[in-house]
Amino acid sequence: MRIGILGTGGMADALGTQWARAGHQVLAGGRSGPTGLREAAEFGTDAVLLAVPHEAAAQLVAGLAEPLRGRTLIDCTNPVGAGFALLTSGGPSAAERIAAAAPGVRVVKAFNLCHVDVWRRTPPVFDGRPLAVPLAGDDEPALDVVRQLVRDIGCEPVHAGGLDRAGLVEATAALLIRLWVGEGADAQAIAPPLAYAAG
Repeated sequence: MRIGILGTGGMADALGTQWARAGHQVLAGGRSGPTGLREAAEFGTDAVLLAVPHEAAAQLVAGLAEPLRGRTLIDCTNPVGAGFALLTSGGPSAAERIAAAAPGVRVVKAFNLCHVDVWRRTPPVFDGRPLAVPLAGDDEPALDVVRQLVRDIGCEPVHAGGLDRAGLVEATAALLIRLWVGEGADAQAIAPPLAYAAG
């Protein structure tokens, strides 16, 4: 696949490196440097990863609406602020705001639940179990693309629902970050094994 990455930070580097290792063509662009954001958006004919701070995401996508039209846009941003607060509480999710900023872009929420160092693991497998990655989106072909990209780094995609469920995925990130970072808790311990989950 040809994958464009909007951003040049840790998430861009970690996921981009993994996808390049899997044989994909990857081009990351930023506001400064040899490759620009528009060039990266145009390059990503199969998928574009949005890897910029939440505060800049919607405006950036709005400015690239034309080259992103019809593209699969993977939103890995987290609207989490001071005190581990969910910045979009009571309103549209970050992913929905990004979709509204550029109609015609096929947004899929994914890769937002883990620290960048998790995505650098090759593969992200823990105690013999591949990491599960929730996906939220409305466009089935776009979801299929992201499912493949999840599998290509050694993880398992999990369907979390339509884009209207992205807010729940983002709220989950806010909760997990608070437990991991704020409380030093093992967040996995809050959920029983699947066999016991439904009683």
